[in-house]
Amino acid sequence: MRLVTNILMLSLFMGGCAQRDDALGSQHRIVFFGDSITELGVKPNGYVTLIRDSLERTGRSAAVTGAGISGNKIGDLLARVERDVLPYRPTVVVIYIGINDVWHYAFASRGLTGTPKEAFAAGLRSLITTLQASGAQTVLCTPTVIGELKNGANTYDAMLEEYSAVSRDVAAGTGTALCDLRREFTLYIHANNPDDTSKNILTYDGVHLNDAGNALVARTMLQTLDGMGIFFPQR
Repeated sequence: MRLVTNILMLSLFMGGCAQRDDALGSQHRIVFFGDSITELGVKPNGYVTLIRDSLERTGRSAAVTGAGISGNKIGDLLARVERDVLPYRPTVVVIYIGINDVWHYAFASRGLTGTPKEAFAAGLRSLITTLQASGAQTVLCTPTVIGELKNGANTYDAMLEEYSAVSRDVAAGTGTALCDLRREFTLYIHANNPDDTSKNILTYDGVHLNDAGNALVARTMLQTLDGMGIFFPQR
């Protein structure tokens, strides 16, 4: 039921937008840049696919590309931006990163490590500077969830809030649009997790998106892009 509601809301949102001036839509090349959540986002019902399909249904001709790789952290995005993003000559890049920068602290026994907050902030600023210098507008997403228990009960909730605060500060300081997925996920889980379960609300494993999670991400990102005047000129 939550999935049906989310898809209906997404369709209604884009349907209403279709009635407005569409002077900019055909000019845009949008790249979604991130980790496994974005890698999976290009699959059927993934958030990248939902966005692409919604734009096509409403007559938008923007080119949409997913550039996600499993396990990526901010340092990995910096290392591959020139290879995996800039060749598309993007007009808009949506950066969705941060989960592994926190979560990998749990896997020291596997040789993995998280990213210190200062390095996370510096990496975001450097990536955004590179993208903006190429002529792209940038959107920065806050990291979502590692577990879906309510009221801050997940192991990494406090760290995710700290890293989300970093993303908000970097967005404000670099003239980057903010897509506050952390906030939207927290609100949704609070309202839709009556049994206080650790997964199967917006994710299938506590991290990676299920259909409802993909629909929520797609809707939130489309709202952010609309607020920037990406598809419709600001009046």
